[in-house]
Amino acid sequence: MAAPMELFCWAGGWGLPSVDPDCLAVLTYARFTGAPLKVHRVTHPWRSPSGHLPALRTQDEGTISKTQQIITHLRKQKYNADYDLSATQNADTLAFVSLLEEKLLPVLIHTFWVDAKNYVEHTRKWYAETVPFPLNFFLPNSMHKRHLERLQLLWGDDYMEDEEKLEKQLYREARECLTLLSQRLGSQKFFFGDSPASLDAFVFSRLAPLLKAKLPNGKLQQHLKSLQNLCNYCTSILSLYFPWDGADPLAGAPRAAGTDSSEGEEDPHKRRNQLLSVLVGLVAMLGYAFLSGIVSIQRGGVGPAGRQPIAMEEEEEEEEEE
Repeated sequence: MAAPMELFCWAGGWGLPSVDPDCLAVLTYARFTGAPLKVHRVTHPWRSPSGHLPALRTQDEGTISKTQQIITHLRKQKYNADYDLSATQNADTLAFVSLLEEKLLPVLIHTFWVDAKNYVEHTRKWYAETVPFPLNFFLPNSMHKRHLERLQLLWGDDYMEDEEKLEKQLYREARECLTLLSQRLGSQKFFFGDSPASLDAFVFSRLAPLLKAKLPNGKLQQHLKSLQNLCNYCTSILSLYFPWDGADPLAGAPRAAGTDSSEGEEDPHKRRNQLLSVLVGLVAMLGYAFLSGIVSIQRGGVGPAGRQPIAMEEEEEEEEEE
């Protein structure tokens, strides 16, 4: 029997199976299609074979780390949520996914990672409490910096020139995007009728974190909550496809065949990986201390007890690049 495909994704929180929109998109698409995945919900990206999340480990194509490429691979394996769509509906899918990436995703990044109040009181707090020690001291800040760089690439040089004016414009466009999605959905269960498609996976993965997170500054969140059909849409997908995810599993609830494994049995080398995570974190923290001048080394002779300086091996740090 062929080994199952293994999906590595960020752990769940806020009542969601994963807090990361890209991970949530892949998880949702897999649930829609019944793809047999062994799911590893992890608390830092170095638990992934690629060092990035999400990541799909396959038998024939190695490890795939981009959301769209993962979904394309699942389609090749006959798990295609868009099988029954017409040419017009496929064109609509491309148009709406492009709209989400252009108008909504940048504002979601800003809401969770750039808005100072949301970042300090919600986003950084969750990751600091979830990521294991000592990685939780620097990984959230590293992710914060990476999202800032991503946002500057998406918004261009204008972002630095008049940040406040640009934010108002982009938040307005994001609200218009949500309104358009609400109008397109109407009273339907899913965007193309009674069966979910890939568009539903992408829309849900962008809307659900915004809807479920307890944000202290919820400008865009309030607009989403005013669109009742989108709220019902997210709640319906959660109850239908993730009834035991995002919180404690229901006692005795049966899992769908060929889907997730529990987090407790996800990794036969869990203890080793935890130890390596601690070592990598300590090496990184010591490296930062040396580079910043917090700690310095005085060269000199052998101490009175005859001890030689301890040479620190660098093999642990290289594992971050796997």
